[in-house]
Amino acid sequence: MTTYIPDTALLKKYADLLLHYCLEVKEGQRLFVSTTTLAEPLLLEIHREATRSGVAVEYDLTFKDKARIYWQEAKGSVLDMESALHLYAMENFDAYLAIRAPFSMHEDMGATMDQKKRRAAAGSKANQAYFNRLADKSLVRSLCQYPTPAAAEAAGMTMEEYATFVFNACRLDEADPVQAWLEVRKEQQKYVDYLNQCEEITYKNEKTDIRFSVKGRTWINSDGRANMPSGEVFSAPVEDSVEGVVHFDFPSVYGGHDVKGITLTVEHGQVVKWEAESGKEILDQVFSIEGANYFGEVAIGTNYRIQRTTRNILFDEKIGGSIHMAVGQSYLHAGGKNKSSVHWDMISNMKNGGEIIADGQLIYKDGYFLDKI
Repeated sequence: MTTYIPDTALLKKYADLLLHYCLEVKEGQRLFVSTTTLAEPLLLEIHREATRSGVAVEYDLTFKDKARIYWQEAKGSVLDMESALHLYAMENFDAYLAIRAPFSMHEDMGATMDQKKRRAAAGSKANQAYFNRLADKSLVRSLCQYPTPAAAEAAGMTMEEYATFVFNACRLDEADPVQAWLEVRKEQQKYVDYLNQCEEITYKNEKTDIRFSVKGRTWINSDGRANMPSGEVFSAPVEDSVEGVVHFDFPSVYGGHDVKGITLTVEHGQVVKWEAESGKEILDQVFSIEGANYFGEVAIGTNYRIQRTTRNILFDEKIGGSIHMAVGQSYLHAGGKNKSSVHWDMISNMKNGGEIIADGQLIYKDGYFLDKI
């Protein structure tokens, strides 16, 4: 795979979009950035623009093989010790930017289920602070991607192809990316306004027929601020209202493991049966975790610049013409109440006969909202 040389002008545009559109940072605020050392070219532009804007930045930088070594060596009490830096940031900082820039897609595969459970428990205080502060808007966050060879390989692309894919999905090819995302916001707000008047939603396609209540819950316009890229509308279902069967035909990844062809049977909100064409043992492990057998999110992908899976949920869940549902932790700002250390998104194609029905009315077909919305 050839060496990728980032374009400085493009990275300046990316940094400006992340800081001033996604996070809307202000003078006097504190920003926490977590990423890997591979993202240094982007970090330089973020550091430059943030400092120029009067924003203090602190960094949590991961290096090659850090996770692999940890899972090999971590035993005893070290597994139960929370990250003091991450906890402090989640409780005190004004903004949080997570930049995915992986050295490898496989560093976590050596972790045992016991190790994962203990680490999740150790991070529960920071996790709860994170969700609580997102809900009360005292914390803003954004998740984004920096192209790396490992991510490109996972997506089945060359570095040049993958970088182009990432930046175009973020609309950085536009003369004014901020204005482009404001137009996305305006279009998606129509869908959100309609859905927020509805109580019962049904997703249907060839292998799916699942319904749920969103009464008292809020649909959110994910317009590129919390995730870059974005392009989805999402909510949290009433926990015990989900009923039916849902099939996820796009591959899912959990802890570096692929799971394909997932089918879930749901009764009174609880996943009571699970099947997979491959990777069922991962489902067995996940559904043993508290809260993971209830749904925390329901969503509709609207980014039609993304039309293929890349083994990266940041992009895959936004595929235009798809729906996804996440088992586990709810988003509190959508009104969800389910709690879990798991939040795992699973995706289904809706382009070939897929339908969404809201309060008995067909509002979406073959991957698109109908014009009446």
